[in-house]
Amino acid sequence: MKLAVTGTPGTGKTSATEHLEDEYDVIHLNERIKDDESLWIEQDEERGGSLVADLDAIAAELGDWSGILESHLAHYFDADDVVVLRATPEQIETRLLDRGESEATARENAESEALDVILTEAVEEHGEDHVYEIDTSDRTPEEVAAEIERVVEGDREPSAGEVDFMEYL
Repeated sequence: MKLAVTGTPGTGKTSATEHLEDEYDVIHLNERIKDDESLWIEQDEERGGSLVADLDAIAAELGDWSGILESHLAHYFDADDVVVLRATPEQIETRLLDRGESEATARENAESEALDVILTEAVEEHGEDHVYEIDTSDRTPEEVAAEIERVVEGDREPSAGEVDFMEYL
Protein backbone atom coordinates (compact mmCIF):
# COMPACT_ATOMS: atom_id res chain seq x y z
CA MET A 1 0.00 0.00 0.00
CA LYS A 2 1.18 3.49 -0.89
CA LEU A 3 -0.96 6.21 0.68
CA ALA A 4 0.00 9.87 0.32
CA VAL A 5 -1.35 12.16 3.05
CA THR A 6 -1.07 15.74 1.87
CA GLY A 7 -2.62 19.15 2.46
CA THR A 8 -1.81 22.78 2.97
CA PRO A 9 0.59 23.42 5.87
CA GLY A 10 -1.47 23.67 9.05
CA THR A 11 -4.15 21.10 8.18
CA GLY A 12 -2.87 18.54 10.71
CA LYS A 13 -0.98 16.01 8.58
CA THR A 14 1.83 15.33 11.05
CA SER A 15 -0.42 15.33 14.11
CA ALA A 16 -2.84 12.83 12.56
CA THR A 17 -0.27 10.49 11.03
CA GLU A 18 1.68 10.28 14.30
CA HIS A 19 -1.34 8.34 15.62
CA LEU A 20 -0.89 5.75 12.84
CA GLU A 21 2.80 5.00 13.44
CA ASP A 22 2.18 1.93 15.63
CA GLU A 23 0.19 0.24 12.88
CA TYR A 24 1.74 1.52 9.64
CA ASP A 25 5.09 2.61 8.28
CA VAL A 26 4.77 6.40 8.21
CA ILE A 27 7.29 8.51 6.33
CA HIS A 28 7.36 12.13 7.52
CA LEU A 29 8.86 13.53 4.34
CA ASN A 30 9.48 17.08 5.55
CA GLU A 31 11.69 15.75 8.36
CA ARG A 32 13.69 13.70 5.87
CA ILE A 33 14.16 16.75 3.66
CA LYS A 34 15.36 18.85 6.61
CA ASP A 35 17.80 16.14 7.67
CA ASP A 36 19.30 15.44 4.22
CA GLU A 37 20.83 18.30 2.23
CA SER A 38 20.78 16.19 -0.94
CA LEU A 39 16.95 16.40 -0.94
CA TRP A 40 16.70 20.16 -1.33
CA ILE A 41 18.05 22.67 -3.82
CA GLU A 42 18.08 25.97 -1.96
CA GLN A 43 16.59 28.00 0.85
CA ASP A 44 13.91 30.48 -0.14
CA GLU A 45 14.82 33.57 1.87
CA GLU A 46 11.62 35.35 0.78
CA ARG A 47 9.70 32.60 2.58
CA GLY A 48 11.65 32.66 5.81
CA GLY A 49 14.33 30.22 4.68
CA SER A 50 11.97 27.48 3.57
CA LEU A 51 13.73 24.64 1.80
CA VAL A 52 13.05 24.19 -1.91
CA ALA A 53 12.68 20.43 -2.36
CA ASP A 54 14.38 18.47 -5.14
CA LEU A 55 11.48 16.25 -6.21
CA ASP A 56 13.65 14.03 -8.42
CA ALA A 57 16.14 13.41 -5.61
CA ILE A 58 13.28 12.68 -3.20
CA ALA A 59 11.69 10.21 -5.63
CA ALA A 60 15.04 8.43 -5.99
CA GLU A 61 15.49 8.40 -2.19
CA LEU A 62 11.99 6.99 -1.65
CA GLY A 63 12.47 4.30 -4.26
CA ASP A 64 9.71 1.69 -4.12
CA TRP A 65 8.32 2.92 -0.83
CA SER A 66 5.27 1.57 0.96
CA GLY A 67 3.14 2.77 3.86
CA ILE A 68 1.97 6.31 4.46
CA LEU A 69 3.88 9.26 3.02
CA GLU A 70 3.06 12.48 4.88
CA SER A 71 3.90 15.96 3.56
CA HIS A 72 2.41 18.91 1.72
CA LEU A 73 4.45 17.45 -1.18
CA ALA A 74 3.26 13.82 -0.84
CA HIS A 75 0.82 14.04 -3.76
CA TYR A 76 3.73 14.62 -6.16
CA PHE A 77 4.91 11.03 -5.69
CA ASP A 78 3.70 7.64 -6.82
CA ALA A 79 0.81 6.49 -4.61
CA ASP A 80 -2.18 4.19 -4.81
CA ASP A 81 -4.43 6.75 -3.13
CA VAL A 82 -4.16 10.29 -1.78
CA VAL A 83 -5.76 11.76 1.32
CA VAL A 84 -5.99 15.55 1.20
CA LEU A 85 -6.46 17.06 4.64
CA ARG A 86 -8.38 20.32 4.65
CA ALA A 87 -9.04 22.99 7.29
CA THR A 88 -10.69 26.37 7.23
CA PRO A 89 -8.36 29.08 5.96
CA GLU A 90 -8.85 30.94 9.24
CA GLN A 91 -7.62 27.91 11.19
CA ILE A 92 -4.64 27.51 8.89
CA GLU A 93 -3.72 31.14 9.37
CA THR A 94 -3.99 30.85 13.16
CA ARG A 95 -2.07 27.56 13.34
CA LEU A 96 0.77 28.86 11.19
CA LEU A 97 1.03 32.11 13.14
CA ASP A 98 1.10 30.07 16.37
CA ARG A 99 4.04 28.09 14.88
CA GLY A 100 5.92 31.33 14.30
CA GLU A 101 5.35 31.69 10.56
CA SER A 102 5.15 35.21 9.15
CA GLU A 103 1.80 36.85 8.48
CA ALA A 104 2.56 36.75 4.75
CA THR A 105 3.24 33.00 4.83
CA ALA A 106 0.13 32.31 6.92
CA ARG A 107 -2.03 34.39 4.58
CA GLU A 108 -0.52 32.79 1.45
CA ASN A 109 -1.28 29.31 2.79
CA ALA A 110 -4.81 30.28 3.86
CA GLU A 111 -5.52 31.61 0.36
CA SER A 112 -4.03 28.45 -1.16
CA GLU A 113 -6.43 26.39 0.96
CA ALA A 114 -9.43 28.50 -0.10
CA LEU A 115 -8.43 28.02 -3.75
CA ASP A 116 -8.14 24.19 -3.43
CA VAL A 117 -4.56 24.29 -4.73
CA ILE A 118 -3.33 21.00 -3.26
CA LEU A 119 -6.65 19.23 -3.91
CA THR A 120 -6.51 20.28 -7.56
CA GLU A 121 -2.91 19.11 -7.91
CA ALA A 122 -3.73 15.76 -6.27
CA VAL A 123 -6.69 15.16 -8.61
CA GLU A 124 -4.61 16.14 -11.66
CA GLU A 125 -1.79 13.80 -10.61
CA HIS A 126 -3.79 10.78 -9.36
CA GLY A 127 -7.34 11.10 -10.69
CA GLU A 128 -10.56 11.86 -8.84
CA ASP A 129 -11.18 8.16 -8.08
CA HIS A 130 -8.04 8.02 -5.93
CA VAL A 131 -8.43 11.22 -3.88
CA TYR A 132 -10.10 11.43 -0.46
CA GLU A 133 -10.77 14.75 1.26
CA ILE A 134 -10.97 14.96 5.03
CA ASP A 135 -12.04 18.22 6.66
CA THR A 136 -10.00 18.46 9.86
CA SER A 137 -11.57 21.74 11.00
CA ASP A 138 -13.64 20.30 13.85
CA ARG A 139 -11.81 17.01 14.42
CA THR A 140 -9.07 15.92 16.78
CA PRO A 141 -5.89 14.37 15.37
CA GLU A 142 -7.15 10.99 16.63
CA GLU A 143 -10.43 11.39 14.71
CA VAL A 144 -8.54 12.38 11.56
CA ALA A 145 -6.25 9.37 11.97
CA ALA A 146 -9.34 7.13 12.20
CA GLU A 147 -10.64 8.60 8.92
CA ILE A 148 -7.27 8.00 7.25
CA GLU A 149 -7.39 4.42 8.51
CA ARG A 150 -10.83 4.03 6.91
CA VAL A 151 -9.23 4.96 3.57
CA VAL A 152 -6.47 2.39 4.11
CA GLU A 153 -9.04 -0.30 4.94
CA GLY A 154 -11.22 0.56 1.94
CA ASP A 155 -14.14 1.66 4.14
CA ARG A 156 -14.41 5.14 2.60
CA GLU A 157 -15.35 6.28 -0.89
CA PRO A 158 -13.23 8.81 -2.84
CA SER A 159 -14.47 12.29 -2.05
CA ALA A 160 -12.60 14.96 -4.01
CA GLY A 161 -14.45 18.25 -4.24
CA GLU A 162 -16.68 18.02 -1.17
CA VAL A 163 -14.98 20.74 0.89
CA ASP A 164 -15.45 24.38 -0.10
CA PHE A 165 -13.72 27.35 1.54
CA MET A 166 -14.17 29.89 -1.27
CA GLU A 167 -16.12 32.26 0.99
CA TYR A 168 -12.80 33.07 2.65
CA LEU A 169 -11.78 35.00 -0.45
